[in-house]
Amino acid sequence: MEQNPSTKLALSGHHAEITPDRYVPGSFTLTVDGTPQSHVDVGDPTHLFFEYVRRIGHVIDELRMPGEPITAVHLGAGAFTLPRYVEATRPGSRQQVVEIESDLVDLVRSALPLPKSASIRVRHGDARAVVEKLPPGLRDTVDLVVVDVFSGARTPAHVTSLEFYREVATLLAPTGVVAINVADGPGLAFVRGQAATLQTALGHVAALADAQVLKGRRFGNVVFVASATELPLDWMPRLLAGGPHPSKVLSGTELTEWIAGAPVVTDATAIPSPPPSKNIFQTKRGS
Repeated sequence: MEQNPSTKLALSGHHAEITPDRYVPGSFTLTVDGTPQSHVDVGDPTHLFFEYVRRIGHVIDELRMPGEPITAVHLGAGAFTLPRYVEATRPGSRQQVVEIESDLVDLVRSALPLPKSASIRVRHGDARAVVEKLPPGLRDTVDLVVVDVFSGARTPAHVTSLEFYREVATLLAPTGVVAINVADGPGLAFVRGQAATLQTALGHVAALADAQVLKGRRFGNVVFVASATELPLDWMPRLLAGGPHPSKVLSGTELTEWIAGAPVVTDATAIPSPPPSKNIFQTKRGS
């Protein structure tokens, strides 16, 4: 692989770069305009470096029986960290990845090739538009939908609304789940609105995050798990024990109280997620 392969993304104009992890041999970080987007351990795809990705990995581990193949749809490709994880832990899974930045996919597949045995289909286009046009045969069959859509460091407004989540819900098998990565800072107005919206769209929701993030004391990622059927109660202590620590899981009455009456987000009221402070995530090119 050439040193620090990079490209200017034609659609957004963002600069995407893949750099080696100086501390973990064989690992690489994808940054977009200086914001770390993905981390991949080529030698061990089960090694999930980012905290929020590990939390989603724990959710994937709880689906069906251990090692059993699943059907998954990933909205947002990044460096394909979670599709690689699903293939490594549940070989034979059928996966679809949706990404609007085609040249980002080309960069990642060239620098960090996907396993040849993996059944991963890439669909190019806007996440919401592609979901609306997915084949009818995929409806009601998907075990996992991962929503991790970012333009630079922010989630676009149109993939945060009730109408969007209701469309995503049409993909799910009866016990399927949606895992959503949401970033917010002190006050948590954005993530509380997302929690309220997911409760309305799907009915059953749990929030996983660092305890300090859920208390609104610092900027960070919250992972929501949502389903049209009740989430198994035995998931909760296992998700908590899986870390990263310190961590907390909110569900049921505790989650409703945490939402504290936040309004449901619709297409008419949706806004992008708040930008992080530049000193939180951003790195210099080539660093």
